[in-house]
Amino acid sequence: MSADQQAAVVVIGNIGIDTNVFLQGDVIDLIHESNYTCNLDTIGQAGGYAGMGYTRLGIPTAFIGYIGADPMGDHIRRTLEREGINTGALFMDPQGTSRSINLVLSDGSRRNFYDGKSHMELEPPLETCLEVLRGVRLAHFNIPNWARQLLQPTRELGVTVACDLQDVMDPADPYRLDFVRAADYLFFSAVNHPHPASHIHAYLDLNPGLTILATMGARGVALGDSTGIKTYPGLELDLPVVDTSGAGDAFACGFLVSRVLDGRDLEESVMHGQVCARYKCAQRSTSENMITRELLDHFVEHMRM
Repeated sequence: MSADQQAAVVVIGNIGIDTNVFLQGDVIDLIHESNYTCNLDTIGQAGGYAGMGYTRLGIPTAFIGYIGADPMGDHIRRTLEREGINTGALFMDPQGTSRSINLVLSDGSRRNFYDGKSHMELEPPLETCLEVLRGVRLAHFNIPNWARQLLQPTRELGVTVACDLQDVMDPADPYRLDFVRAADYLFFSAVNHPHPASHIHAYLDLNPGLTILATMGARGVALGDSTGIKTYPGLELDLPVVDTSGAGDAFACGFLVSRVLDGRDLEESVMHGQVCARYKCAQRSTSENMITRELLDHFVEHMRM
């Protein structure tokens, strides 16, 4: 994105360095001191994947978030700027750049260990954030604690708000309720639940105007709104599953670009999101391997044949 180009999307949330540890099996041997793995570092966390996801789809993107005054933070800033992402609201966390360790099993599933540094105490500079948000069409929120301070100001600007709750255990979790109330589009992972219907109904009771997307991994996607709940099966694409890191973020990007920015209907937008997620699962742990618009169009056209 050029310096004078208006962003269409602002991603608001966590960005940091992920270390993805690919295990040879599905069991961690804690008896022996050493285990032989493949360890890869990447710019990740929900904001990292979402920021790269929109950019790969050709959407002018800005980012609001925090990095540290350290080599990892310098790397993140340089990479975002190289990708054309507006970093005018990329602030400094005094505790440093946030980190994640992801243990990736042989089926591509993962166990995440997240270090969010100061995200519970940070106070984002409101005027700087508003300068970035004015004129955009979509704000994609992750859920660091500081981001809730920007929910109401973003709505007052008339921007469409999408919130990704990540993996939800209890729909009454008070930490997430501000994000549920503020959202137009709500995303969450239901991969660890038999069916997300109870969560969807709970969120619609709190905010009846929501459109809710619950991703269920290989089982597909559940879409809920005021008209009811519809389930879409998982896509059958001839691609391996090697790493599910960033798949939910990829789904949200694909769906929101299709629905909010391109004006497609819900069913078409779900398919676009599923293609983006399925492609990400075939890539090993790097946000720079998010699907491009050209590849997305190729897969969508193939599915229509």
